[in-house]
Amino acid sequence: DVVVKSGDNFVLADNETVRVAARAHKMSKSRGNVVNPDDVVNLYGADAFRLYEMFMGPLEQVKPWNTRGVEGTHRFLNRVWRLIAADEGLSDAVKDETPSREQLRLLHQTIAKLTDDIENLRFNTAIAALMEFSNAAAKWPSLPREVAEVFVLLLAPLAPHIGEELWARLGHSDSLAYTPWPEFDEALLKTESIEVSVQVNGKMRGRIEIPAEADEEFVLDVARKDDNVSRYLQHKEIRRAIYVPGRIVNFVVSD
Repeated sequence: DVVVKSGDNFVLADNETVRVAARAHKMSKSRGNVVNPDDVVNLYGADAFRLYEMFMGPLEQVKPWNTRGVEGTHRFLNRVWRLIAADEGLSDAVKDETPSREQLRLLHQTIAKLTDDIENLRFNTAIAALMEFSNAAAKWPSLPREVAEVFVLLLAPLAPHIGEELWARLGHSDSLAYTPWPEFDEALLKTESIEVSVQVNGKMRGRIEIPAEADEEFVLDVARKDDNVSRYLQHKEIRRAIYVPGRIVNFVVSD
């Protein structure tokens, strides 16, 4: 509380001519740098505190504590709550409708990611995957109830309190602890189409969308016919056509 940021440095709040050097030390009573977890829980809640500890990085690494970092996981949980719940009952976005294939694909990719990460104690990347999913879901015109339910089941091991609350809001009287872990469909993990950049003489000239399993001949043909790319190929000899699968096409042409 007595230190503030000034430019690229930190200084004393009541005397900005005094620059403060920052060094990381292990928490200990002798140093007086212990953070009382009760204070953090009272301010942000147990789930936000728990998520921050897991989101800081791999378990085996030493990580610097920053109480302000809890604000980030607190905001994430607030976004999740608004995505599914309202002041009373559920958000208007939650609908009893059949999910689209794109919604199912993202959901099952997230299930696969969480399953692997949690089994291998990679909690930080598991939380990142949940954040990516919630950001994408917030842009959907509606959130199918069955997708919301699976998302809550994925969130629950990491944020159990809000998980139980949302589960109840979704109409369940029993604890989600008795619900089996979701399983992913291998067929939905595959991306049907990908976007590839197209260059002419090393300069970006367009982007094309192609089937993920398309062969080189098909990709080069689509790239040549792209409206913007074709302008840079007119009246020129294509000396080489290079396709790096799934990434980029480059046409080398003569002037």
